[in-house]
Amino acid sequence: MLAVLNVLGSMLMLFSVTYALPMITSVIFRDGLLIEFVYGAVLCFGSGAIVYGLTLKHRRELRSRDGFLLVTLAWMFMAVIATLPLMIALPGLSFTDAFYEAMSGITTTGSTVLTGLDSMPPSINMWRAALHWFGGMGIIVLAVAILPLLGVGGMQLYKAETPGSVKNEKLTPRITQTARALWVVYVLITLACLVGLKLAGMSWFDAVFHSFSTVSLGGFSNYDASIGKFDSVPIEIVLAVFMFIAAVNFSRHLMAWQQKSLRTYLADVEALAMARLLAWSILGVSVYVWASDVYPSFPSALRHVAFNVLSMATTCGFVTQDYAAWPMFAAIVVMILTCYTCSTGSTGGGIKMFRTLVLMKQASRELWLLVHPQAVTPVKIRNQVVSNHIVFSVLAFVVLYFGTVVTLTFVLLASGLDFISAFSAIIGMINNAGPGLGVVGPASNFQGLTDFQTWVCSLAMLLGRLEIFSVLVLLTPTFWRK
Repeated sequence: MLAVLNVLGSMLMLFSVTYALPMITSVIFRDGLLIEFVYGAVLCFGSGAIVYGLTLKHRRELRSRDGFLLVTLAWMFMAVIATLPLMIALPGLSFTDAFYEAMSGITTTGSTVLTGLDSMPPSINMWRAALHWFGGMGIIVLAVAILPLLGVGGMQLYKAETPGSVKNEKLTPRITQTARALWVVYVLITLACLVGLKLAGMSWFDAVFHSFSTVSLGGFSNYDASIGKFDSVPIEIVLAVFMFIAAVNFSRHLMAWQQKSLRTYLADVEALAMARLLAWSILGVSVYVWASDVYPSFPSALRHVAFNVLSMATTCGFVTQDYAAWPMFAAIVVMILTCYTCSTGSTGGGIKMFRTLVLMKQASRELWLLVHPQAVTPVKIRNQVVSNHIVFSVLAFVVLYFGTVVTLTFVLLASGLDFISAFSAIIGMINNAGPGLGVVGPASNFQGLTDFQTWVCSLAMLLGRLEIFSVLVLLTPTFWRK
C-alpha cells in the first residue's frame, strides 16, 4: 500500500503540470483567475510531494495487483484536486458538483452540471478541456513514460489502464518507448484537428478547446448549445472525421506512422467493423427519422443524424440536435451504440468492438456445437485463434458490465428518478458518452440531479473509465490478502 502511495505522490506532482494550460489562458484573456490556478498547482504538487516524501523508504517495484489500486486512487485523487479551481472561480458550486465536473472531464465523459458556459471565464473552460485531453490518452500512460526515470516500473500500470487486446501488444521493445510514441501520435492528431477546425471557421480558442474534446472523445464544449452553436457543415465534417480517428485503436495510428502506410488499417478488424456499423446505423436512422417527418428533407436528416449518431456512438457526446426529441426508436439506437462501437486502445468507452466481436464469434460457435457437438471450432478473428482464456474473460466482463448497469439503474430508480432518465444516465456514464435521455437529455444537463444521484453517476463514470474490473477487484477479500 505504501509503495502505491509513493507512486501516487509522483503522479500528483506530475499532474500539477496540467495547470499550465489554464494559467496561460488566464494571462492571455486577463480573466483574473491566474492566482486560483497557481494555488491549485501548488496544492497538487505540494500534496504529491508530501505523500512521496513520507513513503520514499517504501519505494519498490510494483506488482501486478498494485496497478489496479494505483489507477483507481489516481483517478479519484486527481478528480478531487481538480475541483479546487472550479470551486474558487465559481462561487456557489458545491463540492459534489465540482467533483462531478472534474470526474466527467478526466474520464472523458463530457456531461456537465454547469450552465452559462458561453460567458464562463476562458481559463475555467480551458481547464475543463485540459482535463479531457490529459484524461483521454490516460494520465497513467503518461506516467509510464516518465516514472521509470525515477526507477518505478511501468508495465503493471500500463496493463491496468489499457483495455482489451492492446494490453499485451508491445509496439516497441520497452513499454516506456511505447507510451511516449503513443503520446506523440496523440499530440499530432490533436494538432491536425486543431488546424482543421480553424480552417473550418472556428476561432483559435474554440479550435483548441474542441480539438482537445474531440481527440479525447470527451465532448465538453464551451457553449451551452454544444456544436449546435456553430451550425456549420464544415465544422461538423472535421469533427466527425477526427471523432472516428480517435475511436480507432491508437496502436494502429502508431503502426501506420511507423510504416508510413495506411495498409495497416485494412488489417484492423475492429476499425472495419466499426465503420460498417456506423454506416448502416447512420443510414437506417436517417431514413427512419426522415420518414417520421422530423426533418423536411432526407439530406437534412442525413446531416443531423450522421453527426449526432457518430458523436454518440464514438462516446464523444457532442450534439447539434436534441436527439431525445426524435422518435424513441432512434433515440434508443443512439444510446445503445455507445455500448460497443469504439475500438480497444482508443480514447472511447463502452464494451468495445473487440469484445463484441468475440461475443458474436462465441455465440456462433455455440450454435454450431449444438448441431455438431464433436466438432473442434476455435473462436477466430481475422484467422487468428482467440484463446478460451480471453473468451471467458470477455464473458466475465460483459456479465459485470450489464450487472453494473442494472444495479446502478435500480439505485437511481430508488432515488426517485424516472426509468428513461435513470437507465440512459447510467448508460451515458458507464460508457463515458455524456448525455442521456429524459431529464439528462442533450437539451439539458445533469444539474437537476440530487447530490446522491450525482455521486452515483460519478461512480459510474469511474467504473466505466477503468473498465469495471480495475475497481471491483479492490472489493474482493482475496485482493487484500498477502
